[in-house]
Amino acid sequence: MRLTGKRVIALVDDEFEDLELWYPVYRVREEGAEVVLAGSTAGATYTGKYGVPAVADRSWDELDAADYDGILVPGGWAPDKIRRYPAVLKLIRDFHEACKPIGQICHAGWVLISAKILKGVTVTSTPGIRDDMENAGAVWKDEPVVADGHIISARRPPDLPPYGKAFCDALAGSGES
Repeated sequence: MRLTGKRVIALVDDEFEDLELWYPVYRVREEGAEVVLAGSTAGATYTGKYGVPAVADRSWDELDAADYDGILVPGGWAPDKIRRYPAVLKLIRDFHEACKPIGQICHAGWVLISAKILKGVTVTSTPGIRDDMENAGAVWKDEPVVADGHIISARRPPDLPPYGKAFCDALAGSGES
């Protein structure tokens, strides 16, 4: 329970990749962290690509990065929607400026690209957005998980176990398990 007292935001919108939302959410909860699901509308139900629902506890507009210790951005097609909201981009930039853990997997890199925080950062993602990541100034690697400071990235669902561990390690403030 090394994450007891930590608070994490998990972003949601329709067509999130079900495993890429729920696996990290449950992983940080297992370690004691509180997770708040956040969407454009508090109380709204968002549906994953494979039909798993997620109800937003809060709206993006009512969140302040200062009140949380980390943020998770799932993949799927949701990141292409999520990145269009100024409140989300501000949250991502605020977490980045505070050097708080930002977890992103698969297509979630699109949100970090739109927040303009990837210049010089070493990351991974689904290979399908490699060019997007590199064009945003990131150094892209084809590895299961890449941690560059407080930005933790992974490629796809098979990488979830090491991604979950790396995000929890960052949230705990150590590389120990």
